[in-house]
Amino acid sequence: MVWVPLRTTRTDRRAPLCAPATRCTTMSLEWLMDWSWSLDGLRDFIATGIQSFRDCDATALATVACLLVLFVWYCYHVGREQPRTYATVNALMQSAEANGMQNGYVYCHSPECVRCTHHDGLNQKLYHNLQEYAKRYSWSGMGRIHKGIREQGRYLNSRPSIQKPEVFFLPDLPTMPYFSRDAQKHDVELLERNFQTILCEFETLYKAFSNCSLPQGWKMNSTPSGEWFTFYLVNQGMCVPRNCRRCPRTYRLLGSLRTCIGNNVFGNACISVLSPGTVIAEHYGPTNIRIRCHLGLKTPSNCELVVGGEPQCWAEGRCLLFDDSFLHTAFHEGPPEEGPRVVFMVDLWHPNVAAAERQALDFIFAPGR
Repeated sequence: MVWVPLRTTRTDRRAPLCAPATRCTTMSLEWLMDWSWSLDGLRDFIATGIQSFRDCDATALATVACLLVLFVWYCYHVGREQPRTYATVNALMQSAEANGMQNGYVYCHSPECVRCTHHDGLNQKLYHNLQEYAKRYSWSGMGRIHKGIREQGRYLNSRPSIQKPEVFFLPDLPTMPYFSRDAQKHDVELLERNFQTILCEFETLYKAFSNCSLPQGWKMNSTPSGEWFTFYLVNQGMCVPRNCRRCPRTYRLLGSLRTCIGNNVFGNACISVLSPGTVIAEHYGPTNIRIRCHLGLKTPSNCELVVGGEPQCWAEGRCLLFDDSFLHTAFHEGPPEEGPRVVFMVDLWHPNVAAAERQALDFIFAPGR
């Protein structure tokens, strides 16, 4: 007697696949339990899969297919896009190296330096900062700043050529190339009383120029002719600790000034030195919210500052106030034996910028934002 295993007939295995879902599930389980590794079994398995696919709802399949196509397209599109970054205001205002020149004045080509290259994202960044400030504090008194940021492109492009701030224009401020000493009387008088203190610290620093190399802490600026050196205590709102330690009394004096811009990127304080035969090419400052104060330390003959086409001379121990958003230049045409022209430069608030606006501008243009 020979034992032969029972086989399900082909008819049974090819039960109608168009039955309801529960019946399909039961039949599939039974079929799988009886399936063997044979050519017939493989063929039946493929046929079952094809028929099951056909029995699915056509609308559901189309929906799934569309979603799959959309997902693939989205992944492809996102993968091709470059990440969008927003530079901080400090990065927008600063550049480590200047490697170009326009009209004799240094301009860099970094896309993050807005003073030199107009950055499309700057206004969006400034408006975001203003909104953040208003949420924390108040919109009260922010009308001019809001107007200035909203219409910045129009203001900067339509200004007359005599006054064109490169970064930010605050509307409705009185415009004039020079200001009287009374514009910031307290700070002017304080600086002039400390003239000898600042001069002594400069002379100590300047002794290092006896050797040929540029002394530590000093920067050389590009000029069409001659040499222009600066020694920064505060550079675009950032204190330079090593330099401040070398001029401790001058640095402490900055803390006593009531209107010194020390908390945003438009604030600077430095010693500026022009050697004989130096010309600084005409250029514009970054904003009209400040006035620049020059305290004369050494003022040889034939040295002039020209702002908005109006010339002025420095005087030792006296402050000269001007708006550097006007086209301006400086030159030293005195004889070599008279030595360099030296001023202590510090940026003060424009007298018509209100206290609430100063606080907001310090927040919007804070270094590192």
